Amino acid sequence: MTEAEIFPHVSVVVPLYNEEGNVAPLVEAVHGAMVGTGWPWELILVDDGSRDATVERANQERRNRGAHVSVLPLRRNFGQTAAMQAGLDAARGNVCVTMDGDLQNDPSDIPAMVSKLQSDDLDLVVGWRKDRRDGLWLRLIPSQLANKLIRRVTGVRVHDYGCSLKVYQAELVRQMRLYGEMHRFIPAWAAMVTSPDRIGEMVVQHHPRHAGESKYGLRRATRVVLDLLVVHFFLRYRAMPGHFFGAIGLVTLFIGLAALGYLAVVKFVMGEDIGGRPLLMVGILCVIGAVQFITTGVVTEMLARAWLGSPDVNSYVVHDSRAGRAGESDWG
Repeated sequence: MTEAEIFPHVSVVVPLYNEEGNVAPLVEAVHGAMVGTGWPWELILVDDGSRDATVERANQERRNRGAHVSVLPLRRNFGQTAAMQAGLDAARGNVCVTMDGDLQNDPSDIPAMVSKLQSDDLDLVVGWRKDRRDGLWLRLIPSQLANKLIRRVTGVRVHDYGCSLKVYQAELVRQMRLYGEMHRFIPAWAAMVTSPDRIGEMVVQHHPRHAGESKYGLRRATRVVLDLLVVHFFLRYRAMPGHFFGAIGLVTLFIGLAALGYLAVVKFVMGEDIGGRPLLMVGILCVIGAVQFITTGVVTEMLARAWLGSPDVNSYVVHDSRAGRAGESDWG
């Protein structure tokens, strides 16, 4: 094994939004966790368009700590997923870590998670906040219900999808693109390019928020459900969307033809008038809808073939255990 395989170069990515009171203690905690490991590492603070002094505090920490701390300010508030993706795009390590900037995640868990990733030859290690320090009704119970629903739909058996503390092989990060609010479905996205057996989890610490305000609320429940539908579609039909639309079309066509067939028997065998029957309209609408679903499936298949035919896109991912060596400069 090469040195890069057994000696991780770690990039810690932290999205920040209106966290001015947490920046300094966060950077201190990350340094306390990483300095003793002996690993080359960097800290990337992504300011997601904060309206307070977050970016100023982050730049002050960079000046105080050194060039291994970098600040990536976004032009406006794009959301946690986009901020996380921006930080991962800027990361240079062969191991990437993401965590929240509110200090509810504990940086002291990072070394153990990185070690588990390396020793168990995993592509992703997800934190499990087994003993959560959140409000029971507004955060804990909705989160538990959401995790059960996501596990059932995606088939990826992770206890805590919502925990931002995760450790990735850089090889996996390069294969994923996060958008919308998909950060909570990262294990499911990862399952598109790696085996669920290569996704592990570890119990991590969780602390109450001491500064700033929570950005979560019940209004996000609808977003979770909608995003879950998108994830389910991509997991099962990304390379064959025509099967999804075609199946709906065939079922709808069967219903429509069955209704029209029954009415044909009523009309021509039994001699009854069918012009005023609602079932006639239902049958016609089902047949028209079926044609639309089937033609939509054909179009999506053509688009999928064009996308998969691009030289930059593959329908498979080869596992390469030879991790690339990170840059040697500006590392802690």
